[in-house]
Amino acid sequence: MAHLGVGIGWRPEIADAVERLDGLDWVEVVAENICPGHLPEALRRLRERGTRVVPHGVSLGLGGADRPDPEKLAALGERAVALGAPLVTEHIAFVRTSSPLLEAGHLLPVPRTRDALDVLCENVKIAQDALPVPLALENIAALFSWPGEEMTEGQFLTELVERTGVRLLIDVANLHTNRVNRGEDPAAVLDAIPLEALAYVHVAGGVERGGVWHDTHAHPVPPVVLDLLAELRSRVEPAGVLLERDDDFPPEAELAGELAAIREVVTAGGAGPQPAAPPPGTTLAPEREPRGACEAARTRVALGQAALLSALVAGTPVPEGFDRARIRVQARVLAAKRADVVAKMAPELPGILGGREPYREAFLAYARHRPMTAGYRRDALDFAEHLLIQDLPADPAARRRLTAWWRERAGARPPRRIVRWARTLVGRAA
Repeated sequence: MAHLGVGIGWRPEIADAVERLDGLDWVEVVAENICPGHLPEALRRLRERGTRVVPHGVSLGLGGADRPDPEKLAALGERAVALGAPLVTEHIAFVRTSSPLLEAGHLLPVPRTRDALDVLCENVKIAQDALPVPLALENIAALFSWPGEEMTEGQFLTELVERTGVRLLIDVANLHTNRVNRGEDPAAVLDAIPLEALAYVHVAGGVERGGVWHDTHAHPVPPVVLDLLAELRSRVEPAGVLLERDDDFPPEAELAGELAAIREVVTAGGAGPQPAAPPPGTTLAPEREPRGACEAARTRVALGQAALLSALVAGTPVPEGFDRARIRVQARVLAAKRADVVAKMAPELPGILGGREPYREAFLAYARHRPMTAGYRRDALDFAEHLLIQDLPADPAARRRLTAWWRERAGARPPRRIVRWARTLVGRAA
């Protein structure tokens, strides 16, 4: 793995500050937020001065029951080539189900079972064959655990690496999240995983509310997360460490201070131990098993994920064995995130509806039993249509503005009153 150094997640909101940061070695971009043929000017300038850029995907859902979408894989590979990236990264998570068609809009944990591991390994191999550069996968933060798990996090990650040869992106903030939320020991995870497969490390901030740690990426990195970075650093010298910040961006000096603190931890251990090389004549990945060998496992994983995601986003009963209180917390988090992202995608909506609070109240009521099925842009249009069907907002002028907004983007006339009335009746009957 090529040396990356200390970097930061590139976001448009802090693009100017990132360019001015002293000693910045590299940046990571959310792959789905850039277009290879039209890179932001600030990002192009970074590349021109030799700053490495790594695309970080969030939508593949390699832990899902379905095989990876070839178009999504092609798009991720295209971004890697356009950026001259040494690798691409994604997550050990599922983000959607196909039956029923539901989108989480969030990274959800996969169960640590043999079935889930078989499906994940096959999906990873499909992705590896399609991508032009190596793939690394990130451990995720979770609010809840699956019932009936058969492996620890360390065992799950180790076998994943042994069976696929995939690299690992270890997020030490996620290790802390899972310590608080799931009672897992970060040191035990670090002791168990094959650190020779480590690609790089993420560091981020969060906040604890009511005994639950929320991995917000919108708060300063706490000392406890830096302590975990030091724990990892005592075992291995990582090729790269990256600060993630996705919201509530602080002044430039604070970002620089957080990077300096990370660099201090990374360099404090001196040369440090290096990852052990595999014995001569061996590879990380054994010979691959035939494709299509885990169809029954896919079916079982699909049923479990569909039941869980439906409970989280469509209000159906919580499957047996889950912590119901934690699932309710996760459902609220998903709805709030969905409202926030839709407001960013369609910033006119809060203004039309009278401000942030009226908008959130209306959107959360809409989202309670109307799951997202086709991404945030479609969600914004569906939300607006939902209001118009109910003759909302009550203010005629606001309703006319919402109608014009919807018509301009949907390319159609709003439903006539008789259609709105019929849809309302159908909705009540359902």
